[in-house]
Amino acid sequence: MHYTTTGPQMDHTTADALTQALFEPDDFETVHEPWRGLIGNPGFRHDDALPDHERIAQSYRRLHAISDLLAHPFALAEDPIRLAGLHEWIAIADPATASLASIHHNLYLGSMAEANQHFTVDLTHTGVFLVTEIGAGCNAAELRTTATWDPATRTFDLHTPDAGARKFMPNTGPIGGAKDGVVAARLQVNGNDHGVFLFHVSITDPTGHPHPGIDVDTLPSRSGNNPLDHSITTFHHVRLSRFALLEGDHGNLSANGSFISAVEKPRARFLRSIRRVTAGKLAMSAGCLGVARAAMDIATRYAHNRYIPGRSEPVPIVSHRTHAERLTTRVSTLYALTCLHRHTLHAWAAHDQTNQEDLERDIALAKATITWACLDIVTEARERCGAHGILLVNALGGMADAISGAITAEGDNLAITVKAAGELLSADALLDATADHQGLIVTSLDEQTPLEDLCHLLACARDLLAITACSRFMTSDTKGLGRWNGSSRPAVDAATLHTAVQTGNAFRQAIDGCRHPQAKKLLRDMCRLVLLRQLAPHITTLVSRGNLTEDAALTLPEHIDNTVDRLTPHLLTLTDAFALPTEYLATIPIANANYQDHYGATPGTTTRDEADQPHHHQSVQNWPR
Repeated sequence: MHYTTTGPQMDHTTADALTQALFEPDDFETVHEPWRGLIGNPGFRHDDALPDHERIAQSYRRLHAISDLLAHPFALAEDPIRLAGLHEWIAIADPATASLASIHHNLYLGSMAEANQHFTVDLTHTGVFLVTEIGAGCNAAELRTTATWDPATRTFDLHTPDAGARKFMPNTGPIGGAKDGVVAARLQVNGNDHGVFLFHVSITDPTGHPHPGIDVDTLPSRSGNNPLDHSITTFHHVRLSRFALLEGDHGNLSANGSFISAVEKPRARFLRSIRRVTAGKLAMSAGCLGVARAAMDIATRYAHNRYIPGRSEPVPIVSHRTHAERLTTRVSTLYALTCLHRHTLHAWAAHDQTNQEDLERDIALAKATITWACLDIVTEARERCGAHGILLVNALGGMADAISGAITAEGDNLAITVKAAGELLSADALLDATADHQGLIVTSLDEQTPLEDLCHLLACARDLLAITACSRFMTSDTKGLGRWNGSSRPAVDAATLHTAVQTGNAFRQAIDGCRHPQAKKLLRDMCRLVLLRQLAPHITTLVSRGNLTEDAALTLPEHIDNTVDRLTPHLLTLTDAFALPTEYLATIPIANANYQDHYGATPGTTTRDEADQPHHHQSVQNWPR
């Protein structure tokens, strides 16, 4: 029997409505259900006994099992929404398989799908992506691998000129069988360097051995419990077919071997070549959100199952506000960021050339915001479960390392944030709405204050930071890097708030679409909590500029506490809406009421109190379409 001070432990009907709000506008059956079902499958269960090399081989087998479910090889590459849906679930059970899927389906197959020529794909091969060089990082201008056109043989000569040009960290190791890759190299024709393009290259044979002229050296083990066969790869004058070049309007060779391009600048050509990285950012973000939602579901169930001495009888640890507040805040953050991701993902799926640059910038900032927040969330979830959270059988122990990988992959978070901040300032994109907020005065932060006003306050804080950054940049006595360094801090802070405003607006849209009264109320409270916490660091500035009254500012801590108190009795309902499969949760001891007896038992054989049973198997399948 559970102890609770207020309200029901779990409201299944409300949870259904919250699930629908979280996953709309996706078609759940198509986008999510196939992969959600997989993570409850015994084949995706964690096995502590596997050594690293067998764990890696298992991830490749899982990748091919995923591919076998697709109607055709390019199915996910051509559908960013389904691609993100895959990551959102598979990363929960096996982050390494999610990484392989991102590389194979998005970067490899996606790059080939967008080329002008037709490629035949061997379904037994795994696709890899070789861009980054050990001496260049993500700086495209420094890539030195060359692909030199030989008109006599009508072939390309792919070559690594020095140690710093070796390809760094592709999964080209011997595990996983035959691998084909797309390789970034400088296209050189008739003595002219036309910039970096992608080339299709066979890397290893079915036994895992590299083809002649290719060296693969496996890197040392990385941190965490999700290993992959990351390697350093070197090319020694490897001959490639004329058709190995992935062509497009950004560059191709004519019949006589002349270079033709509709894109003038080499850097722009390279960015066109690797544009699949944008879809990768969305996929990585989706995977991190899925992992973080699982972490919060597990930690919330444990918080209700873990009893400690009370004044008259034992109470669950969630009865303490100090514990509940940390869970409630991060659950609310997950709802907000999931809404941001859905909004951004669907905008990208429908984008055209008129808004592509703005969306790419917003996606980069969303990726940084989401992955950083998810790292905080899974770390908090692990800590709230004490020593149990360290055990890998409870799933939480390896989550932080998995998300750390996403923070670096598809563009290091700080680097892409700084780049986006500079672009926003140069385009005056952060200043567009400044005039709309100059007259805003908010006199209360209570429940009656419209969420729109809180978003406007965030926009005011953003605009003030943008103005500060522009002013510093324009009036600086220094030039070059020194000039940027002087304005970079407020510029980056402004860019971060730019995403916070978008997050609040996306959350508000989800609330507007919810028709269930209790679910709508909970969504509003979660949105309010997120916005109030985001406003907290900027209160002094907003008061000094007259956008917020001093009396209202003084009540901020009180309103945060009140919102937490309203949400805490509904925590199980809020996390049950994450729709994790019963079969998955049954394998995790601390997600079960009788977790003390679960260690050493065969996963899935124990039972739980009826109140703890996730219920959404039928409900999500019966949503109105």
